[in-house]
Amino acid sequence: MGATAVVAGALIAAGLAVVLLLRANLAGQADLRAEVAAREVAAQLATGTSYGGLDLPDAEDHPVQVVGEDGRVRAVSEDLEAVHGTGSPDVRPGGGGGSGRGHDDDDDRDGDPGRGEVSGDDPRLTTGSATVDGRTAGYRFAAVEVTTPRDETVTVYAGAGLAAARDAVGTVTRAMLAGLPLLLAVVAGVTWLVTRRALRPVEAVRAELAEITASGDLARRVPVPDARDEIAGLAATTNETLAALEGSVARQRGFVADASHELRSPIASLRTQLEVAAAHPELLDVEGLVEDVVRLQHLAADLLLLARIDAGDRPPARPVAFGRLVRDELDRRAAGDRIAVQASIEADPQVMGVPGRLARVVGNLLDNAERHADAAVRLSLRAEAGAAVLRVADDGPGVPAADRERIFERFVRLDDARSRDEGGAGLGLAIARDLVLAHGGSLTVGEAPGGGALFKVRLPAT
Repeated sequence: MGATAVVAGALIAAGLAVVLLLRANLAGQADLRAEVAAREVAAQLATGTSYGGLDLPDAEDHPVQVVGEDGRVRAVSEDLEAVHGTGSPDVRPGGGGGSGRGHDDDDDRDGDPGRGEVSGDDPRLTTGSATVDGRTAGYRFAAVEVTTPRDETVTVYAGAGLAAARDAVGTVTRAMLAGLPLLLAVVAGVTWLVTRRALRPVEAVRAELAEITASGDLARRVPVPDARDEIAGLAATTNETLAALEGSVARQRGFVADASHELRSPIASLRTQLEVAAAHPELLDVEGLVEDVVRLQHLAADLLLLARIDAGDRPPARPVAFGRLVRDELDRRAAGDRIAVQASIEADPQVMGVPGRLARVVGNLLDNAERHADAAVRLSLRAEAGAAVLRVADDGPGVPAADRERIFERFVRLDDARSRDEGGAGLGLAIARDLVLAHGGSLTVGEAPGGGALFKVRLPAT
């Protein structure tokens, strides 16, 4: 409807312009024909032709009236019965014409053409009517002055019919009015068909998305049309979004399953020990219960932190002296470390971040290094190319090249034979990388110079 309304407005405006231009053009042609006819008669008078001997055109085509300066009609077209819009309403010669006025009668003759000449000025144009053989029609009259060889100045009025022009304008107007509804119907139909065909892929995408929503099957994809247009791009982007959503849901489900599995073991251990203690109080292992509760507490805290990270929790960042933060974390851990950390802090770069979460990154990396080291854990901090670079290395077995990305996944342990007490829940490195990425940095793992694993954290310095 909108497209049809716009086209209708454009067609109406164009039609009006065409009609007005056509009318102006035909009126100009009528003026030209009237002027030519008037000048032809004036030329005869300028050469000395008498009024009675004038060769006048057919009155129906070009009615002619010759009027003197005194207002009397000198000559008129045959069969002309009435005329309006010329110099005189008379349609019969009003006398012999006399000798005219001399050059020194008054100053009005200053603008008249010379003896035997036709005025070169633009003719006066008027619109009037004439009745010829009982038929009255509209005419456009041109008035041309001429001075005869006898020094008599007269005005020749010659008309050109307007009926043909008016008929042409009327015919064009009626044709446009008759064709406009048909053309608008064609435009509306074609627009509707083209729009429907163009939106058909959109409807297919919508229907498929509705079915995916109803079924919950994120493995399905919307159809991508063959045309390389915006709708095809929309469908492709929708499929990419569905793939990302499917992966996210799969990771979420895997995370829930792994978390349930990890929580089941300490809870089951606690229940077993409590049931044994209830039946045999003398066998109560308080230290084992405390260890299981602590491990369960740490696991719950890790799961809560991951849930916050996934939910987009971003505490306000502030400038942090990273060197001082690393020293404080080393001092806090010193008493409980299995292996003393060999620290080399060469700079104290300032980074934007959350102190508690940055300290958690350092602590998790040191926990991982201490868990896998044989005898040495080394830490270094430097400022390199506008970034704070923290390196944590151990002399353990290292990380195989094929597993250097997998170890950052949640609940991943490379050594399945290692006990849970030694191996942890497999969340420390995943938490560390997520926290580093949230601070705009990167965390990678490689091989240490003396063997073992080398973890490198790069954070943008301010």
